[in-house]
Amino acid sequence: MVIEIGQIVQDFAVIMIVASVMALISFKLKQPMVIGYIGAGIIIGPYTPPFSFILNVEVLNLFAEIGIILLLFVVGMEFPIEKLRKIGRKAFVIAISEAFGTFSAGYLVGQVALNFSFFDSLFLALAISVTSTVIVMRVLEELNMIRDEASLLILGVAIIEDIIIISLLAILQSVGSTGNLSFIDIGFSIGITIAFIAGVLLIGSKTVPKLVDYVSRTNQHDVLVVAMLGVAFGLAFVAYQIGISVAAGAFFAGVLIAESKSHSVTRVLATPLRDMFAALFFVSVGALMDVTLLLLFIVPALVLVAVSLAAKFFTVFLATKYQGFSRLTSLRAGFGLSSSGGELALVVAKGGTDVGITGSFLLPMVGAMTIITTFISPYV
Repeated sequence: MVIEIGQIVQDFAVIMIVASVMALISFKLKQPMVIGYIGAGIIIGPYTPPFSFILNVEVLNLFAEIGIILLLFVVGMEFPIEKLRKIGRKAFVIAISEAFGTFSAGYLVGQVALNFSFFDSLFLALAISVTSTVIVMRVLEELNMIRDEASLLILGVAIIEDIIIISLLAILQSVGSTGNLSFIDIGFSIGITIAFIAGVLLIGSKTVPKLVDYVSRTNQHDVLVVAMLGVAFGLAFVAYQIGISVAAGAFFAGVLIAESKSHSVTRVLATPLRDMFAALFFVSVGALMDVTLLLLFIVPALVLVAVSLAAKFFTVFLATKYQGFSRLTSLRAGFGLSSSGGELALVVAKGGTDVGITGSFLLPMVGAMTIITTFISPYV
């Protein structure tokens, strides 16, 4: 037991030290932190010669899972139910069009052009359908464009898209884990996912915000943090038990916390947790990438980036024009949402690996795509 604890402490120390160095390098080069974290993971991972700095690969998997839960929990805290209602029908139509159009293009390219398996193509298509809400929001803020009409539309579409992607991930994992593709099983998986989301929003919205406000009135921030984590991991566990993604449970736990009157305090308290475990997640994903496969799939990764950019731009531009927006707003929305990838793309790729239905190449390939798209997002 002493040796195992020592290994965990050593692995944690290595992750944090290398991650901080790479994050500092990324900051100096004015690049997104996620690139530095993924690079740190690749450096210390078991697949990078000459040797691995990590003693226990299972620790990496554990850190990645905890990172997913806390990362999606804090993302969900940005989207209270009322905010989701205000986004409107137009943003919903655009998000559906973009997600379906990009997913279809990615699946066809995976099946026809790249000869991937059925589930590899499905998870790959879902991964390239993602637009990073976090990255887009930060770029718009830095450019002082956050209040433009196109920017508000972009953020609304990105929020709805996050919910669509998380829900589809839950369905794909549920179907993939059973190994059965009958319409009955697919319908059952969809029904469970919808019932979970509806139950969380209907029942949870009447109980969780009141509980958080009650705890908040004690003015004990440590108790409030523990209560928030209890909600996050509790719903993630419920989601896991019924066979859907823990990311879905964590995301909607954040949505419920955002409904409380003390949500501004909870967001401040949760931010350091997000930063630490987001770093752990991206480093762990980088370490779990088999870099020996990276060179083999760099060309398909570039092809898929191009397909994703084109599919997203044209679907968003056409859908936005159809909704009655001006040509300039449609062009801005198309460019703003065309760069896919980000944290949720890696969550999707790892989701396929977790249930054992995707190839070992998928995670490093999506990782390469994430690095490319994260790098070009500010310029797009």
